[in-house]
Amino acid sequence: MNQTSAVPVVASILEVPGARLHYELRGTGPLVLLVGAPMHAAQFAPLADLLAVDHMVLTTDPRGVNRSLVEDPDADSTPQMRADDLARLIAHVGAGRAAVFGSSGGAVSALALAQAHPEHVHTVVAHEPPLIELLDDRERRRELTEDYVATYLSGDVVGAWRKFLAHANIDLPDEAFEQMFAEQRDPQQVADEHFWFAHELRPSAYWRPDVAALRAGPTRIVVGIGADSTGEVCDLTATALAGALGIEPTMFPGGHIAFVDDPAGFVPRLRAVLDS
Repeated sequence: MNQTSAVPVVASILEVPGARLHYELRGTGPLVLLVGAPMHAAQFAPLADLLAVDHMVLTTDPRGVNRSLVEDPDADSTPQMRADDLARLIAHVGAGRAAVFGSSGGAVSALALAQAHPEHVHTVVAHEPPLIELLDDRERRRELTEDYVATYLSGDVVGAWRKFLAHANIDLPDEAFEQMFAEQRDPQQVADEHFWFAHELRPSAYWRPDVAALRAGPTRIVVGIGADSTGEVCDLTATALAGALGIEPTMFPGGHIAFVDDPAGFVPRLRAVLDS
C-alpha cells in the first residue's frame, strides 16, 4: 500500500512479455487509466486521488521506467509495446473498458491502444501528444531530435536539455533550469531520464497514428491542449492531430504538465470531458 497517498492504494506487479509492470489501483467506479511516458505512477498520484472519489483509477510505470523493469534494458520502448502493456493491464484489472487520459508520450501510448486494442478502451483523452510526423516540417524536427538525443548520449546532459527545450519552444527561466542540476540528482531519476532519451523518446515522437483507423474505430478520441501551451511543439502536434481526425481540440487549463502542477485546478475540466 502507498502510504503517501490520501486514499487507499493497492500496488502490484503484472508480468508481460519482456517486462514486469508496476501498477496501482485506487477507488471504485468506472475505470480510468492515467498514463504517461516517461512519467510514472507516482507523478499522477495527486490527480488519481481526486478522481478516485467516484472512479477506479489505474496508474502504472511504463516499461523500463522507475519500478517497471525490463528484461533487455537496451531495447526500445515503442508505442505499440506500451499499448499492448496497457491492454493487458486493463484486462487483468477486469473492470471493463477504460477511459484513458494520456499525456505527452502517454498520449501516444493511449492512441496506439485505441488503434490496436479498441475493445479495451471507450475514450482516449490524448493530452499534447508530441507527434512530430504530423507536422509539415517533420524532417527538420527529426534532425533536431537526433541532435539532442546524440548530445545527451555523448554525456552532455545540460546541453541536451537546453536543445530539447529550445526544440519544444518551452521558455524555462534560467533559475528554474539551473535548479534542475543544482544538487545531486536522484539515481533513479537519472536512470529514467537515460532510458527516455535512449529508448523511448524517438519511437514516440516518430510514431504516426493510423488516422483512418482511429476515425473509423469505436473509441471516442479527445485531443487536449493546455491553455498555456500556445506555440509549443506539443500545441502544434496536437492541433495537427485534431485536424487530421476532423475534430476540434479540447482546451485544458495550464500547460504541458498542469495535472501535476495543479491537479485540483485540472480535475474539474478532466471530469467534464470524461462525463460529456
